[in-house]
Amino acid sequence: MSLISFFKDAGEKLFGHKATEAAAAAPDDAALKAQADQANQTAAAAIASYITAQNLKVDGLDVAFDGTTGTVSVAGEAPDQVTKEKVVLCCGNVHGVSQVDDAMTVKEPADESRYYTVVRGDTLSAIAKSQYGNANDYPKIFEANKPMLSNPDKIYPGQLLRIPA
Repeated sequence: MSLISFFKDAGEKLFGHKATEAAAAAPDDAALKAQADQANQTAAAAIASYITAQNLKVDGLDVAFDGTTGTVSVAGEAPDQVTKEKVVLCCGNVHGVSQVDDAMTVKEPADESRYYTVVRGDTLSAIAKSQYGNANDYPKIFEANKPMLSNPDKIYPGQLLRIPA
């Protein structure tokens, strides 16, 4: 189990900012608490749908969102380490998420990938040059982050990428 940090204001916009504001509101009474709980459930469902849309299969997938802290909790059993890491990235690279509490298990464990946070001006070639010593190795990074990346030129500051060994 691990806690991975992300940039809260970067990523896929899966749910509206009003939903995260409602979830983050301090629930002083029952009505506000119910509204915050509903917003958290809506956000969690949107993230789970996004994972499913990426064709990432996880047995017993359970996603929860806490708008107060911007934390997604994800659990379930992934078939392999690559799928687990992609699910964590799907959860974290969402606008409004600052942390992912990873409680997933893996059927076939393997070495974990490193992670890299994209900064302004980065390209996959530049990242490959810094991580592997060869800019032409950018397809390794692109393939490792599919299907979240649809194009090697479409990365954004704050995005967390898998860097395979």
